[in-house]
Amino acid sequence: MDLHFGDSKPTDDERAAVDALLGPPESSWEGADRSDADLRWAKGGREARDRRDLLLPGLHAINDRIGWISDGALDYLCRRLTVPPAEAYGVATFYAMFSVKPRPATVLHVCTDLACAASGASELCAGIEARLGLGSGVSVERSPCLGLCERAPAALAIKAGDPVRTAVSAPATVHDAVLAASAPDSAPEEPPAALAVPQAGGEELILLRRVGVVDPSSLDDYRAHGGYTALRRAFELGPAGVIREVTDSCLVGRGGAAFPTGRKWQATASQPDHPHYVVCNADESEPGTFKDRVLMEGDPYALVEAMTIAAYATGAHQGYLYLRGEYPRALHRLEHALAQARARGLLGDDILGQGYAFDIEIRRGAGAYICGEETALFNSIEGYRGEPRSKPPFPVEKGLFGKPTVENNVETLVNVLPILTMGAPAYAAIGTGKSTGPKLFCVSGSVARPGIYELPFGATLGDLLELAGARDKLRAVLLGGAAGGFVRADELDIPLTFEGTREAGTTLGSGVVMAFDDTVPLPRLLLRIAEFFRDESCGQCVPCRVGTVRQEEALHRIVERTGAAAADDIALLREVGRAMRDASICGLGQTAWNAVESAIDRLGAYE
Repeated sequence: MDLHFGDSKPTDDERAAVDALLGPPESSWEGADRSDADLRWAKGGREARDRRDLLLPGLHAINDRIGWISDGALDYLCRRLTVPPAEAYGVATFYAMFSVKPRPATVLHVCTDLACAASGASELCAGIEARLGLGSGVSVERSPCLGLCERAPAALAIKAGDPVRTAVSAPATVHDAVLAASAPDSAPEEPPAALAVPQAGGEELILLRRVGVVDPSSLDDYRAHGGYTALRRAFELGPAGVIREVTDSCLVGRGGAAFPTGRKWQATASQPDHPHYVVCNADESEPGTFKDRVLMEGDPYALVEAMTIAAYATGAHQGYLYLRGEYPRALHRLEHALAQARARGLLGDDILGQGYAFDIEIRRGAGAYICGEETALFNSIEGYRGEPRSKPPFPVEKGLFGKPTVENNVETLVNVLPILTMGAPAYAAIGTGKSTGPKLFCVSGSVARPGIYELPFGATLGDLLELAGARDKLRAVLLGGAAGGFVRADELDIPLTFEGTREAGTTLGSGVVMAFDDTVPLPRLLLRIAEFFRDESCGQCVPCRVGTVRQEEALHRIVERTGAAAADDIALLREVGRAMRDASICGLGQTAWNAVESAIDRLGAYE
């Protein structure tokens, strides 16, 4: 591909897709027709460069309308934003959901990750491909986790056009998946989010109490069930009072790092550099994780309210909600919630008549697990490849656009609402001294009732699996997803707290709990984890870029060989794993060896 501005021309549809996002070009500098332009001037360059952050939405606009990104379309988008084509090509090829090569307008993503693999994803893919055959006008792509683990196996159909149409099939059959791909508008409607919450309607629930109870599209229903009580309380307390309540509650991040939320907010609020930003990380791409999706689909206004409180406390007036591209229903629910909140004075220039201005913009990811890392997410929003940044400086000092930024995931933010409504002492009394409050767990795999469960910190793994109906002959449980670790079936007394799992030599992570019985081939499962990390490594640092490939190669050899040869490869795996853990820039490389190591040491996977 020629990475200079070339002679490739966009089609009318491609030009229309870009212009619908950016508006019509005002000068030949931006790609206007020269016959209508005053060639004495090249206006708009500086303003266009200031819109570099619209590169990712522009790529989405083209991909949504056409199904792939041609040379001419990329060239036109680059002219509009004055982005070098080489850089834009690097961004477009970074994301799995984009294609820079021609492909059919309809793409069917079939999940082949852990939960779906254990539920027959390989057979599903083979059946779909046999049914569709060649020349069907549908591209079938094997996909990493789609965040639909409670309904495995899963498939997502995306049909390009104006507008783009999507359909989800889960649990997928060959017939339903083919129907979703060939006629998305005729596919069966997705079940309500409440079906992913076996405890829905329970009086003991705090974070999930509205899911299945309120109409997620109705702002009035949300307010009738306590909505915006927390924001009013925040305005009564003032920014410093809100931060004090969050700090006293001992709330820590629910994304896996478990950093104290109050400290992060205080550090951001105290920065003299302005503006400040609030970023919600809704790019949950860890295999086995789907709690944030259920919250956004079942209680979207809660996230809008929580982001507003975070912004008020930290002095921010602009927020970004970074949503993974595989969540079309969550996108529609959140777009509607934001529009309703603006119309009712709950977002905008004067929220609740308090003279405080704040608004939220949704930015869609496009299939990159690494963008769950906060600094990679910032780069993605800014229009660059989603590669992690070196720290320090930390995001509270220089985050999004080089300004102080507070970044939290969906579950962490939603926890702020009960902290303000019940008070920090009452919230801190839930759970344990070091792990306070309720926690959401994503349970899938060999259980009778997969879904999202809410339990106070301190419940045991056995308590959780009993609620979910773990099947007989349980062989292993994966805690924390692909970046987590395995525990044996006789270790179910592990307390589900950050400190409890740490003492047990494993991790709680973001709350993934995947159960596997003796019908699941463990070596194949470990190989899939290795393939996942190989595919998702951004390639920026050598330990991760090379180590994830070597890990997968060694696991392939171990499956094919036994005895001394396998022992040599296990020794090699340990050496590679230590190098990745010690020298990788970010958490992806640092944790890529965890699950394999635990399977070898705790489960005797290759004995």
